[in-house]
Amino acid sequence: MKQLLGVPAFARLWVAAFFGETAEWMLQVALPVYVFQRTGSAATTALSIVLGLLPAVLLSPVAGVVADRWNRRAVLFGVCCGLAVVALPLLAEPGVVVVYAVMAAQASLASVFEPARNALVPELVGVGEVTGANGPMSVNGSVARLAGGWAGGALLGFGGLADVITGYLAVLVVAAALLAKPFRRVSAPAPAAAREPVVRAWLDGLRELTHNRRLWRTGLALVFTSLAQGMFLVLFVVYVLDVLGGSEADAGLLRGVQALGGLAAGFALATVARRVAPAALLGWGSIVLGLVSAVIWNLSAVTTALGVYVGLFVLAGAPGVVVGAGVLSEVQSAVAPGRAGRVLSTTFALVATFTTAGALLAGTLVATTGPALLLNVQAGVYVLAGIVALGPGTRGNRRFREAPAPAVVTVEGCRTSSPRATST
Repeated sequence: MKQLLGVPAFARLWVAAFFGETAEWMLQVALPVYVFQRTGSAATTALSIVLGLLPAVLLSPVAGVVADRWNRRAVLFGVCCGLAVVALPLLAEPGVVVVYAVMAAQASLASVFEPARNALVPELVGVGEVTGANGPMSVNGSVARLAGGWAGGALLGFGGLADVITGYLAVLVVAAALLAKPFRRVSAPAPAAAREPVVRAWLDGLRELTHNRRLWRTGLALVFTSLAQGMFLVLFVVYVLDVLGGSEADAGLLRGVQALGGLAAGFALATVARRVAPAALLGWGSIVLGLVSAVIWNLSAVTTALGVYVGLFVLAGAPGVVVGAGVLSEVQSAVAPGRAGRVLSTTFALVATFTTAGALLAGTLVATTGPALLLNVQAGVYVLAGIVALGPGTRGNRRFREAPAPAVVTVEGCRTSSPRATST
């Protein structure tokens, strides 16, 4: 991890991503609570969650092509500025309709940010280091979840939505400032087809995701993990409140402590596990997550002591981060740099689509079957995802070898000879 953070461009992207994710979590926590406070309706609150998923599906063709066609650092800077501008109406603590409009705009811009950021990582550290690089990025996500979630809730309770947005804008300014200066890269992306039509470019990326045998297996495993995650979003609340007899505060605590396990996993990915094959991370991470989930869902017959579940949810946070890092590393290492954005945007659209499907499935069936059956199905789906990822045909990918870094450093498209490129 120290070696990776010694690469100045990656270190700057890493810090900028932390501030960007912290800002995102501030709104993810504060806005649904604000909507519920204004309306008292769970249905309107659920709609706010859907608005955070749909743009990733609807805008994936545009988001991927933008990430491939334009300078990715400049795209990230522009997205940060756009996020700040569209949040300004919230300073006046508006009605729910305006909040929905802002949330949709925010989610649309975020759908561009993720593929651009993740496609930029291999350019800054080299393809052979993407698993190690995704470790610190995972640490970011966990710390940002704790910091941003706490800040969003605390500021909303202390001073209202205007204070949340003021803090949000301040954090975004820091992220944008870190992204304003050009990056030095260890490799240059392959140029995308000049002004290729958006739909054609997106379909080209979709074909790569479905025809590349390595990515096809990853995509199928991702369908199952996303279904399981969608089911979790609905069933978790039912489990804590009805099965464990806990409170809303208990539910928030159990979701939050998962970030602690994620921190440990992120550090492991950046150090001891940096050479593990992405397919192995995805497969074994999914299997362990499914088994831990099965223990949690069935332990209520023995105990409902909150402390026990706090420990188990900390444990569950680790394989969850490993699964996410495995997916990203697999795509980043299997796709040409100039095409990574469109494939990553399609991957994120796949996640959003099947997460929504899993949530709708669980919400529809839980009243009929009860939570116990569906919770065990959810755990089984994770195990199935792991089996798919580790199935026949992945043996050649299980040892992750470092691709040699080219002896060239690029500064936003300017190429200069550098004997030190392989060491950074």
